[in-house]
Amino acid sequence: MEMTMQGFWKTWMTVWCWGVILFGAVLAAGGLPGTDGAVTFLYSLLGNLSVDALQLGAPGMRFSIALMGAVTIGWGLTILFLLPAIHAAGASAWRGLTAALVIWYVIDGALSAATGFALNIVPNTALAIAYFVPVMASGVLRPAGR
Repeated sequence: MEMTMQGFWKTWMTVWCWGVILFGAVLAAGGLPGTDGAVTFLYSLLGNLSVDALQLGAPGMRFSIALMGAVTIGWGLTILFLLPAIHAAGASAWRGLTAALVIWYVIDGALSAATGFALNIVPNTALAIAYFVPVMASGVLRPAGR
């Protein structure tokens, strides 16, 4: 019988998805001058930049931040809405989602470091750990019979 994520861990994954969506909303809000306070703080914290150095007045910068937010919201919503299908599909689906998360982690971490935002690896690591805790604890990566 294949392992399924239930109870506490299933709730944890749902909360994790909502956390990803909320983070995306913070980034998306950075696309507008009236709602960019949280993202300004975040960028200054992770990149040790002054508000002026962020160049939020540049349309391309606002577009990039808003687009990152929209993509992050989409990523969180996709996983949230597909959780029932992932649960039903079992270990192969969980392994695929886990591989996607690891690929994102490596690419985002490398780009963060290369662009002067290496501290972004810290929240990325927290996000990855928060994903791996329920996945490993519930045993959903193990195929049936193991």
